[in-house]
Amino acid sequence: MELVKNEAKISEFRKRAEELVSKMTLEEKVSQTLNHAPAIERLGIKAYDWWNEALHGVARAGTATVFPQAIGLAATFDEDLMEELGDVVSTEGRAKFNMQQKYSDTDIYKGLTFWAPNVNIFRDPRWGRGQEKYGEDPYLTSRLGVRYVEGLQGHDEDHLKAAACAKHFAVHSGPEPERHRFNAVASIQDMRETYLPAFKACVQEANVETVMGAYNRTNGEPCCGSKTLLKDILRDEYGFKGHVVSDCWAIKDFHTGHMVTSDEVESVSLAMNNGCDLNCGNLFTYLKDAVEQGKVKEERLDEALVNLFTTRMKLGMFDGEKTAFDNIGMDQVDNKANRKLNLETSAKSLVLLKNDGILPLDKKKIKTVGVIGPNADNRRALVGNYEGTASRYVTVLEGLEDYLGEDVDFRYSEGCHLVKDRISGLSTGDDRISEVKSVCADSDIIFVALGLDAGIEGEEGDAGNEFASGDKVDLSLPGLQQEVLDVAIASGKPVVLLQLVGSAITVKNADKINAIIQCWYPGAMGGRAIAETVFGDRNFEGKLPVTFYESTEELPDFTDYSMKGRTYRYMTVDALYPFGYGLSYTTYEYSNVSADKTVLGDDVVTVSLDVENTGKVDGRETVQVYVKICDFENAPNYQLKAFKKVELKAGEKKSLSIKLPKDAFGLFDKDGKFVISKGKAVVYVGGQQPDARSEKLLGRKVSAIEIELP
Repeated sequence: MELVKNEAKISEFRKRAEELVSKMTLEEKVSQTLNHAPAIERLGIKAYDWWNEALHGVARAGTATVFPQAIGLAATFDEDLMEELGDVVSTEGRAKFNMQQKYSDTDIYKGLTFWAPNVNIFRDPRWGRGQEKYGEDPYLTSRLGVRYVEGLQGHDEDHLKAAACAKHFAVHSGPEPERHRFNAVASIQDMRETYLPAFKACVQEANVETVMGAYNRTNGEPCCGSKTLLKDILRDEYGFKGHVVSDCWAIKDFHTGHMVTSDEVESVSLAMNNGCDLNCGNLFTYLKDAVEQGKVKEERLDEALVNLFTTRMKLGMFDGEKTAFDNIGMDQVDNKANRKLNLETSAKSLVLLKNDGILPLDKKKIKTVGVIGPNADNRRALVGNYEGTASRYVTVLEGLEDYLGEDVDFRYSEGCHLVKDRISGLSTGDDRISEVKSVCADSDIIFVALGLDAGIEGEEGDAGNEFASGDKVDLSLPGLQQEVLDVAIASGKPVVLLQLVGSAITVKNADKINAIIQCWYPGAMGGRAIAETVFGDRNFEGKLPVTFYESTEELPDFTDYSMKGRTYRYMTVDALYPFGYGLSYTTYEYSNVSADKTVLGDDVVTVSLDVENTGKVDGRETVQVYVKICDFENAPNYQLKAFKKVELKAGEKKSLSIKLPKDAFGLFDKDGKFVISKGKAVVYVGGQQPDARSEKLLGRKVSAIEIELP
């Protein structure tokens, strides 16, 4: 879909950009390749900082709606919702930009070029930045990424509403401490099957305006200066027309970490010559020397600038050009409607991992509620990283208190620090455990809110994790959290565990817990969403976008980028909780599952099915379609190839049809060639993946349809 549909307008922008660049001196040209591009008053060019963030709301520039972190958005499995959120985020971005321009504020995080979404694959649960992703599956990541880009960039005939950015191209997923010198070695088969599809979709389907390179090397080439990635694949193969930006200060790594160049001039030359147009950082100041020394042709520098100014013109930033977005005001920022959408999104992201029947709770039967844990009243655990500032936050404790009101008594204890062995520095340690025991003794039911926050789990430099620069050492709860949970379990009172975390964790004694909810970092309205859902005003509908493993012992080394043994697509052991899994307050039954053909032809395969809500409450089911290729070397177990949300009232049945394109039955071979090989494929249809663990947890099977591949 063309997001700026008027090709003549785009051609006009590019021509105007070429004319503008032709009037610049070499020094002026170089200045415009930095993210903090200064004004050139004689040419009517305003100062502009390209660096802005919008991973799950407009970030780092004051008030904005703070939606659930990206990994929580992925758990909704809801494409339409992703575009709706992108549209709201770009509306707030335009409102803030209009206000900032009025007051001549051109600082960092004040532009319309948003460096989101992050479509890297969350291949290892130890990675701290996994929270920023849409999970482990390339198809799910592609669909959600495309729709978020379309929401951000809009569908105006003449202008981009905002410029989105697919990052980090292309093979990037930890470990964080190694990223400035690390070489991610990936086979061409894994590149094509896993690491590249979401970027291709964002470029070719959503016309994403920007692509950001990664810090690391991929197969020996630094990503922000990789001929293979930036020229051969992105420009020549995918037909990318926008601009490429480096990750921040990544080009310095060429000579200080990767050791592939000898100095600053060589580094900027490698980046610019291989297609990096914009430097987040200041190293591109050396481009003047590079041009004067003949290491970069001025024509290439001009090309980069034309790419950049074309983007600014698409956004309507020149010659007093009017856009349809110029009058969006600050009344559109974190307003009542957006907070309502935020609440609904938060509730949709929650994944019910275990329920022995205790949920939904009946508030009429509860007199005293115990709330325990370091994330019970922790605002940071609501938002994750790359966040804005909400006008109101509702923590777990506040959400429960607001929901239940004064008719119920509350007992609260922080329980412990997230990672340390004490809360009060002068104590002898474990200094809240007596309070935890007291809360448990007094309460009819206990909510235990544990996990991490973005101060522990996240990006190197942002997270304060003294252990692994934002990564996790293992999947266990850190500090004294498991001990606090064990005290709650030992009390004999009903326990509901709330996991506020951006990734998979493993708790001990889970079999003794009545209910477990994966809350992710649920956004500013998270506490209210949790309260309304555990008491049955809303139903659970979230599904896991990542695999929950038993432990890290069954995983390959963190630095191993082969997909063998990783994610549901290639793992050989049972999961703790599988990808695509999530419970509900109701039950769904599938019937009449069929395909319109049993031999693959040149057109789509249409799968038909009926799905019925066989329970007593309304709900939304995620229909999942997986394809297994049976006769292919190194084939995945099976892969998600379609999904669909369906809303069903209690007792309601709906008939659906889902189209699988011919390409859903192909795979990439060891040489990176896409092949539909002769043999057999199996299409699995249901509300889960077709593994034994999901079948055991949910007590139901999926339907299977055999398709001959001639």
